[in-house]
Amino acid sequence: MSISVSIVEDDSAVRDSLAKLINSSPGYRCVSQHSSAENALREIPKVKPNVTLMDINLPGLNGVECVRRLKPVLPATQIIMLTVYQNVEHIFNALAAGATGYMLKQTPLSELLDAIRDVHGGGSPMSSHIARKIVQSFQQPASVAQKAESLSPREAEVLDLLAKGYLYKEIAETMKITYATVHTHIRHIYEKLHVRSRTEAVARHLGKARPALHN
Repeated sequence: MSISVSIVEDDSAVRDSLAKLINSSPGYRCVSQHSSAENALREIPKVKPNVTLMDINLPGLNGVECVRRLKPVLPATQIIMLTVYQNVEHIFNALAAGATGYMLKQTPLSELLDAIRDVHGGGSPMSSHIARKIVQSFQQPASVAQKAESLSPREAEVLDLLAKGYLYKEIAETMKITYATVHTHIRHIYEKLHVRSRTEAVARHLGKARPALHN
């Protein structure tokens, strides 16, 4: 089955180029294109894509706020920020809002397709220094420990495997459960930890497991 992708990008040339790339690549299909966050919020829930490529600098409502509003409506849709901005705060804000990855627009096209497949399979394409930034921001040992106590043993095992970088299908194979059961456990983990993405869940897990980092 093809991975369905929506594109939110105000530059028509970039948007068209991305759509052509996706539709011409086996295993991928572009199901919608949007020039603004407002349009995306109205239309994307109707098509329920597997993955959404989201620019940050949009006219009107920005991409980060669009992610923050879209993710609760479509928790299963994975969102990759695709932008020219390399500023760490931009990246952190996007991931904290619910995005699962962050790629630059100058990324080679083959790597962009790999990132889409990676995020659809349970990965989080981003650089190591971004992951470190997220870990530091969520290090609240006391509150995290209290929340983690509510996880069942199976949920805790799933979260531990997520933190080790396992894909959903690898977790299913390791734990000898179905892919659908993995998704159910992860949904419960999100609810109990009050997070909206794999990135946030893993960050909270790492914040509980490690002592605070200092620059």
